[in-house]
Amino acid sequence: MIFKKDNFIFGAILGFVGPILGVIIFKMTKFQSFSFANTFEYMWLEQGHRTFSVALSLALMVNAVLFTIYINSHKDKTAKGIFALTCVYGLLVLCIKTFS
Repeated sequence: MIFKKDNFIFGAILGFVGPILGVIIFKMTKFQSFSFANTFEYMWLEQGHRTFSVALSLALMVNAVLFTIYINSHKDKTAKGIFALTCVYGLLVLCIKTFS
């Protein structure tokens, strides 16, 4: 089962994919009538990238759930991988909010 692995690389992969799925879920709920291309073009071209940074911030909640699951199941190496990629995404969101 997927929750039985305890590997840093596996956690990093989960930490990378989690926010992508979160952004897709955000798009499906908030911008359901637009295509993916139109949605991401709007989010990127919007003044201050407000919607894009909100989508990424909410997408990090997926990593928070994954991190909690792996910490509670004592899979510390996988949790470290998830946490590392969460920090990278967090810095990305911080840079977008700061410099746009």
